[in-house]
Amino acid sequence: MAPISLWLYRALLWVGLPLVVPWLLLRDRLTGKRRPRFADRLGRRLPAMAPGGAWVHAVSVGEVELARRVLRELAARRPELPVLLTATTATGLDLARRSAGGSVQVLPCPLDLPAPVGRVLAAAAPRLLVLVETELWPELLHQAGRRGVAVAVVNGRLSDASAARYRRVRGLLAPLLEPLTLVLVRGRADADRFAAIGVPSDRIVVAGNVKYDLEPDPTPLPWAGQLAGLAAGRPVVVAGSTMDGEEAMVLDAVSGAGRRGAPPFLVLAPRHPERFDAVARLLEERGLALARRSALDSAPARCDALLLDSIGELARVYRHAALAFIGGSLVPTGGHNPLEPAAWAVPVLSGPHVFNFREVYHELVAAGGARLVADATELEAAVGAWLADEGAARQAGLAGRAVIEANRGATARTVDALLGLIDRGRP
Repeated sequence: MAPISLWLYRALLWVGLPLVVPWLLLRDRLTGKRRPRFADRLGRRLPAMAPGGAWVHAVSVGEVELARRVLRELAARRPELPVLLTATTATGLDLARRSAGGSVQVLPCPLDLPAPVGRVLAAAAPRLLVLVETELWPELLHQAGRRGVAVAVVNGRLSDASAARYRRVRGLLAPLLEPLTLVLVRGRADADRFAAIGVPSDRIVVAGNVKYDLEPDPTPLPWAGQLAGLAAGRPVVVAGSTMDGEEAMVLDAVSGAGRRGAPPFLVLAPRHPERFDAVARLLEERGLALARRSALDSAPARCDALLLDSIGELARVYRHAALAFIGGSLVPTGGHNPLEPAAWAVPVLSGPHVFNFREVYHELVAAGGARLVADATELEAAVGAWLADEGAARQAGLAGRAVIEANRGATARTVDALLGLIDRGRP
């Protein structure tokens, strides 16, 4: 029988969705944000799927990238295993569809309502449901548990703030988490937080951070020659996954550093595609000669910056950087993944708000592979220092790469555990 907290959750959704959906549609129209159609998230007109496999859910681009690592290892060890990969955001789905191969079926994640979730579970008939990081949807958990599907969280993480909020409603939350079979977490701190919100300790295993098992994609960018031509010998500074308000600070910092030494060439990669045009306008208002990735053939002969208005190329662009700034950190978003540039031995700069990757930054900063700055003024000084001392920047990049090498192995441990659950559930 469904716990009372699930009935409360369902009631809130039934009341809230008719109000929220029109607001979201209006906001998307005004901002240009893309998301999967709500009609496609109802679980209707599903394709035929092979039963008895794994359903892996990853919310957006970062989680899909992580899921891809796990799925590659799964495919190498169990190539016949059918896999359903779902994502919530349009960008996550785009990446999943471009990169999925073999027997992987890609669909939008169903709305967390009884009928859509039930349809997908019935069509896929998985033996295992894999939730990437913290995708704990009550209806999905309940229906998987009711059908006897093993449920695993991989690379599980909980921030201090999230754990504190969940603890306030632990009495309501614990029954919703009961279907969890296994929670594979990044480290001991995450294990303690999951236990504090009601997950039994004997279901929590510290498996390490899958994101450390990062091998940079050696496939050259098809436009690497054009990037080199635009840079024209200047050092390349890549500002990746920037959020609203950060681009202006990055421009101030890079221009200030350029006045004190050789001006660098800036590559700006906003986190959200709907902001591409707004960032382009900001660059033009600053009087900067701009090239856009989507229109490289019409780039000006002398260029100050490149706007990376594409999805899925940023990780390879870091290969060409002298240093990288990781966004979502000068504003209180929580930061984004600093390991993508570190994998190329590129030194990393970030703002103070990195709670989404606190443990990773702790290791990178301690090793000298990353620096945290408080504001645009400190960012300018740090950019200028590393551009002026190539040897120090090179050593910092190598230190960051060494941190990755020292922390490898989580993917293999994760897949070991997932295959154990799959095999345990075989008839």
